[in-house]
Amino acid sequence: MGESDTSSLTVAKLKALCIIHDLPTSGKKAELIERLLEAGVERRTLGLEDDSISNLDESEKSRPVENGNQRDSHPSPAKKKTLNESPMLLSLEDDETLTPPASKPSSPQNSKTEKAHTDEIFEAEILDATLIDIDDESIIEVEEGNFDNNESQNHHKNTVQPMTLVEMLQQPKAMAVLLSVIILGAGGWYYLSHQLEPFTADSLRYGDSMRYIISDGEFMATEEFVTIITDQLETDDDICKIQMLFDGVGDVAITDGDSAQLNTQASLDRLGAVSTKGGQGMDWLTVESTNTMDFTGAGELKIQRHLRSLIPGSNACREDSLGGSGSGTLSMTRWTELREQVSLASQTDFTLSLGGEFQGTATTYGIGGLLGKLGQYSPGLSLILQPVELKDFFGSTLITEDAIGVSSGWEWRVIGSERIGATDMWKVTASHQAVRDLCLGYASMTLWLDETSPGAVRQLVDVSISSSTSIQESCSGLQEIAGDLLLPEGELELHHMFERSQLKRGVKPLELGKSHDNRPQANDLNPRESDLSDWGNADTHLPDNSSIRAHALELAIQCIEEPGWNASGAKEALRNDGYIWRASTSSDASLTEWNISWVDTGDNAGWVLFSVRGQSGSLDCEVLEKGPHDSVSHSRDSIPSVLSLDQIEARLMDASRFPMLTGTDAFFTSGLYHPETHIGYLVVVPGVGLGYDLSSVFNTVEGATTIDVQRQWNDGDWDHQTSLLVDGTDGRLIGWTHVQYIPEQ
Repeated sequence: MGESDTSSLTVAKLKALCIIHDLPTSGKKAELIERLLEAGVERRTLGLEDDSISNLDESEKSRPVENGNQRDSHPSPAKKKTLNESPMLLSLEDDETLTPPASKPSSPQNSKTEKAHTDEIFEAEILDATLIDIDDESIIEVEEGNFDNNESQNHHKNTVQPMTLVEMLQQPKAMAVLLSVIILGAGGWYYLSHQLEPFTADSLRYGDSMRYIISDGEFMATEEFVTIITDQLETDDDICKIQMLFDGVGDVAITDGDSAQLNTQASLDRLGAVSTKGGQGMDWLTVESTNTMDFTGAGELKIQRHLRSLIPGSNACREDSLGGSGSGTLSMTRWTELREQVSLASQTDFTLSLGGEFQGTATTYGIGGLLGKLGQYSPGLSLILQPVELKDFFGSTLITEDAIGVSSGWEWRVIGSERIGATDMWKVTASHQAVRDLCLGYASMTLWLDETSPGAVRQLVDVSISSSTSIQESCSGLQEIAGDLLLPEGELELHHMFERSQLKRGVKPLELGKSHDNRPQANDLNPRESDLSDWGNADTHLPDNSSIRAHALELAIQCIEEPGWNASGAKEALRNDGYIWRASTSSDASLTEWNISWVDTGDNAGWVLFSVRGQSGSLDCEVLEKGPHDSVSHSRDSIPSVLSLDQIEARLMDASRFPMLTGTDAFFTSGLYHPETHIGYLVVVPGVGLGYDLSSVFNTVEGATTIDVQRQWNDGDWDHQTSLLVDGTDGRLIGWTHVQYIPEQ
């Protein structure tokens, strides 16, 4: 625009014109003028020079002027005219309209200050309002000639005075807005400026944090579900039911990593990310998120446990319970790899004071966490444990009325809006597909969302999972079998509400989907083909070859061939194409114990526990216990190729891969096992197991091999338990735990 197109109107006036003409109000002054001109607004209305001014009748220009103000000496009679019959000029800051006359004259300095203050106030009000559009301009007519003829108008050689505020409000559109405000009452301006708009979830940022309140928490587990809570704790009690009530506060946060986390990177482009080791012990750049729940102080934590009936022949749970009030904390940390956006690892830390004192940590690589096997079968279930991250859950979907979608196994729908406090929020319902379709029970969430928060502002969780046949009455036979296979016996219920209390936003958005320097490659992660042993073809057991244990499995197996061996079933099976599908060992300075489980070609299976002393050629072997196994399948073709036990040991003791596995409270010390440590392996193949023929339901199930290491010891008043699990096919650490406790006195 040239100099001739410079408007005498302020930006506030121009934006007011944009509002009245249904035009956007964003942009600089020049953009506003251009937008209004394109909409057909006359140049005079915009306070621009107009060629027609120079053609005015000279007598019009020479009208009397009093006190510097131009007046019309011959006012025309009052008449009605509509908006389109005459061009109208608008003013938002006429002195007599906005500033009441003072009792004493004001100085020019004060007049300017008061006028500027009025401009600021009115401009803020206009900019904050989203005005309602009423297009029918014929509804209200403008009455001319009813204004005070003494109303002053500023005169300039090249401009015509814009309309006053009163005149502007008598425009049909502006009047309709004013009437709407009057009808809506005191809340009118709030309504106009805070209508609930559709939005897409904002990306998470490094440094984001949100505090929330946990209320109405209830947890209940029975029968085999109880092991989700107790399988890491050594207890002589036969607990068949646990109930828990809880309230407290929680914090979710995205770590803002510093430059020390980028020591493998050539630049600081990925600043904010955190370096984390994966299951193969290699370093990855990740987004680290934490969720901490505190049930101490003002929080509440009540736990009751029910024991099995002592009545002979009864398997019922007793109605009376043991327990009481306590306190505790629960912290869950998740690491998401930058490029592939997959869960690289998760860690759960807890403390509990309830009669005894408990604390511990559990780390899994890939899927896992508090929900145990349920988390493996339905990873999306973990969303019930913390406020949902909107970007992760909804992606770029527009959150608006009746929007629907599927995310992480959850079907969701926006069912409308609801006011929470003073804010309107979108309300979303979600249900978990797998829990429903496999007849496992139900899992539902209700979420309340607003545009300012990267997480759900309020989240109501309602979960009930059960192996009860009454829940499965409407399921097909295949669904019932699948549900029975996936579910332990018993019930699991979880109900609670999360509600935001504080929110702090970071600055830099997460960079998911981006690669990073020195990212591990496939050849860094997977073992070479030559390192794997295909022992399932003809051998009787997984190769051991350990040099740090006194009696490797190859040596112990020699006991079976000795003449005095008192376990003929195992001997006969291994001589006739049978094999050992489970073996575990522990040892001290002079004696090793092996517990082996075998299966023969007829699917007959058993186990034998024996001790070994001495060296090859002069072994002292003794059978300690033996017994049968039920429902085990023989399938050599399904046994996968694996790393030997000594190769697994070497990986686990490599401090550059897994430094946390060596030390006083770990498994290894100075290249050896701690004395109390056990190691073993387990082979699972398709076929009969747990009373079902797995291959009839899951035709693609392949065999799997896992390596487990366990240790128990005492340290003063504390009892310690630690264990780990490794995938034998590639040496990947699946997870590890460490629990310590002081038993209840």
